[in-house]
Formats: sequence, structure tokens, C-alpha cells
Amino acid sequence: MLTETVDAYIDHYKLIKSNTTLIVGVSGGPDSMALLHYLMKKQEMMGLRLVVVSVDHSLRQEGSAQDLAYVRQFAEKNNLIFEGRTVDVPAYKERYQLGTQEAARTLRYQAYHDVMQAYEADYLVLGHHADDQIETIFMRLSRNTNLDGLGGMRKARPFSIGLLIRPFLSVTKDMITAYCASVGIEPRLDPSNEHDQYTRNYFRHHILPLIKEYNPNLDQTIQQFSEHVADDVDYLNEEAEKLRRLSRVEGSFQDDMIHEIDMIKKHPRALQRRLFHLILNYLYDTLPKGLTFRHEQQFFELLQSEKPNLNFDLPNDLKMLKNYNVIRFSFRKEPLTYEQTLSIPGETRLPTGVSVFTDIVSKEEVEESDDFTFYLPIDTKESIPTLWVRTRQPGDRIYLAYLNGRKKLKSLFIDRKIPLQYRDEWPILVDEKGRVRWVMGLTKSEDHAELEKANYIKVTISSIHMF
Repeated sequence: MLTETVDAYIDHYKLIKSNTTLIVGVSGGPDSMALLHYLMKKQEMMGLRLVVVSVDHSLRQEGSAQDLAYVRQFAEKNNLIFEGRTVDVPAYKERYQLGTQEAARTLRYQAYHDVMQAYEADYLVLGHHADDQIETIFMRLSRNTNLDGLGGMRKARPFSIGLLIRPFLSVTKDMITAYCASVGIEPRLDPSNEHDQYTRNYFRHHILPLIKEYNPNLDQTIQQFSEHVADDVDYLNEEAEKLRRLSRVEGSFQDDMIHEIDMIKKHPRALQRRLFHLILNYLYDTLPKGLTFRHEQQFFELLQSEKPNLNFDLPNDLKMLKNYNVIRFSFRKEPLTYEQTLSIPGETRLPTGVSVFTDIVSKEEVEESDDFTFYLPIDTKESIPTLWVRTRQPGDRIYLAYLNGRKKLKSLFIDRKIPLQYRDEWPILVDEKGRVRWVMGLTKSEDHAELEKANYIKVTISSIHMF
């Protein structure tokens, strides 16, 4: 029964290709031992190379070491490649302030990753079954999960250099138990699985049996439900990725994702929500525990707010900011202040990554300037003044002819809608007398507009974030 069901499942979803290498995670318990035995039967027919990986979590004194020894003995008896790993879950848990299950999972999957790379494997195969899927979905639902969580565990997903697959999602725990008995497998049993202090165990022992009394085919119902949800999630993710690319504003600052609010608001709320989570997945290596539904609501508040500037703090120093018609996700950092003397002629690299190029040119070589080029008249090629590029200082002003006077840089930034977090890093060109000659990429001083000289200093910037 189990063999036929899993065969059909693998064939239907094309889970395993012939002539490939499989890393099989085996704890010694009934689920993973049944999985290993099943794959052994397919080994010769499909040309599979099996690598058995067992991890001792150092949690049950001699018990976990005995589990690893049991798996090693089984693998060696059947001429299978074996890789054993011992990890210190208690120490890792203490160091990173994690729960026992989370710490164990992190170290276990790291071991799988390492072995997968060492053998250049195509698949990591795990023994999660239909009852595990039911538990996962109901527990996530009880913890206020999102749509992704209701999709449960995926039958296949990218992992390390290949795919993580779960062919036993097609069978129940009872089928696995019967299979072990029929082929003479005497698996190791983890006593901690009987302790109701763990939420999953309590659900398994007391709640799941009641639900199954109401619906004996619950495993099939949940499996169909999870696959439908997973399909919907995949579609939404594809559409959200299109929206991410469509709404993104390109910039030159690192650790930023900047998006046009009006473009986002043209799309349904479901895609807006999906975009929010997609952006977070791009920026965070691992989603932090402190991320909650409240942060999602703040995202929608930023989209709808009439205020030109608004911001919220997300976990791990990520800031979510609205500046006029753009929304930014930026890892918080202190403003970078600097003052650098320009090499004339030559190139000067600013701390922000912007390059400033200078040259001495004749009047005939002067071209129509743009936002990235500035010409400063000089008397002779020998009388080259000193120029600096620095960040703004209190009281900075720039002369503008149409005002017949000087304008505060603070007012200029406001008028040009430059985001608050960029104003303190914006490059300013100043001369020997400390006068602002050019707010780079924005506005040039017109102090010298009426002057014509035989020679000019040509100043060019490589790039700068424009708004």
C-alpha cells in the first residue's frame, strides 16, 4: 500500500529523476527508516546514489548517540554511504537564545547543507508524512499565520545546491508503522515525542484524534488543501515579483529598496501585501521573530498616508519610510559626514561610492552642462583654486540669480523633495572661501554666471541618487 502510493506520488509530481544523488535524512525513527528502506528498493532500478545522514543533537545523553549508531549500523549493513554528525544544540540554543526545536532544526539543516555540497547531491529527502502536514497547518493557523503558512510543507523546494523533497507527504503515520512491521524494521523511538509539554505533541495526542473522528479522510483533505494554497501562493508571488520590478526606483545607495507608491496603489491589496513580504525576504537573510502583523499594517498606513514624510522601525534596524511618492526600506545607519579635497585634474572617490572627476579645459571645450557636470571659470591654467566636496553644514546657502540672493540648502532639499535620510550625505562642492558652488546633481550657484574666462575647471560626478 505505502509503496504503490509513494510511487504514484513521485511519478505524478516528477519528484526524483534517475541517475541522481540523494541525501537521506535519517534519525532512526519509523518515518525516516521507512523512507530509507523504500529508497533502497528504488536504488538499482533508478540508478540512485544514496547518502545517509544522521545527526546527533546532544539532547538525550546516550540516547541520541545510540540513535546515530543504529543508523550507521543499518547503512553499513546495506552498503550505503553514511555521514554522521554530532552537534551541540544546548550550547547553540544558549548562545543564540533560541528554543530547543528551532536550534536543533537550524543545526540539522546546516549538516544537511554541508553534506549535500560535499557530495554534489541533487536532492535532500526527508520523511515528513501526511499527519505531519496536518499538524503543521493547524498549528500555524492557531498562531495567526499568513497564506504561505497555510500551504504547509512543500513537497519540493529549493535547498542548498538542489531540492528538498518530501515523498511521504502522500502517506499517513499508520501506513508507515504498518510498512515498518511488514519489512522487519525495528526503529528507534524518541521518548520526548510522548511528552505533552511540547505543543506539537499535545496537538498530536489530544486534538488530531478528535478531528480525525469527524473526518477519517482528513489527511487527503488537508493534502489537497495545502497543494491548492501552494499553487495560489506561487501565482501571487510571481505577480508580486512583477510589481516589485515595475514599481522599483533604481538608486545608488546600498541596502535600499525604493518603490513608487502610486504604482503600488494601482494594484489589488492582496498584491500589495505580497509585495511587502517579498521585499522583506529580499532584505533579510532570515526573517526575524519580531516581525508581526502590526508591521504589515504599518506598510499599508504608509501607502495611504497624506503626510509627505512618515517612517516606522522594523526589526533588526530596518526602517520603512515614506518620502512623498516613494516608500523605502533601508537598514538604519548614522549619517556619513565627510570633507575631501578634490584632485585637480584627477578622480576623487567619496565615502558614499560616488566618483568626482576634474579636468582643466579651455573655453572652446566647454559643453552644455547637465545635472552631472559643472564648469567653474578660472583665470589661468596655473592658478588652480582648491575645491572641496563635503556634506552640508548648518547655515549653508547657495546663490541663485532668480532670487537675487542666497537660498538655504535646507529649503532647497525640501523644495526638491530629497528624502530626509539622504540630505546629510548629499555631496556639496565648495570653494576656497567656503561658498557653496554646486549642490551636486541638483543646483549650481550662479555667482559666476556672468563671467567668461579662457579656462575652466570641469567637475563631473559619476552618479547620484535623483528624486
